[in-house]
Amino acid sequence: MSRLLHPNAAHVADTLISRGHHGVVVNSPEGTHTAADAAAALGVDVGAIVKSMVFLLDDEPVLLLVSGAHNVHLEHTGVRLGGTLMRADLDTAKHATGQPIGGIAPVGHPTNLDTFVDQDLADYTEVWAAAGHTNTIFRSTFTELLRITAGLAIDVT
Repeated sequence: MSRLLHPNAAHVADTLISRGHHGVVVNSPEGTHTAADAAAALGVDVGAIVKSMVFLLDDEPVLLLVSGAHNVHLEHTGVRLGGTLMRADLDTAKHATGQPIGGIAPVGHPTNLDTFVDQDLADYTEVWAAAGHTNTIFRSTFTELLRITAGLAIDVT
């Protein structure tokens, strides 16, 4: 028996479809709260998992879509983006995205977030991202992530 999608995940699916993506969002019964959990559940390399992370760039929220194999180097990435970069607190991330930590999708947010995509995600034929709620995911590609988010590719390390 199939489970219905959480309303956040349904909204993400609708947003994906409106941007020309297939919009298929799946529930994962295994935990996908971390990149390692998601990679294990899907049987893929952790680098193919997209971590959607909210940061503050000179006090403005921005979204970084980061390979599960990477941590963001705040100083270097901030310089590349032309400002000071720091992790957003949980309340700021939730307010900016409308989605829970561990389930933040690249799309479907109530605010327009400038989005930057880890260029190393291009090394994977397909990538997997959270879909607006914990344990929901969707498949995409690096090129498609750039298109559906209007994101810019950057080096985050």
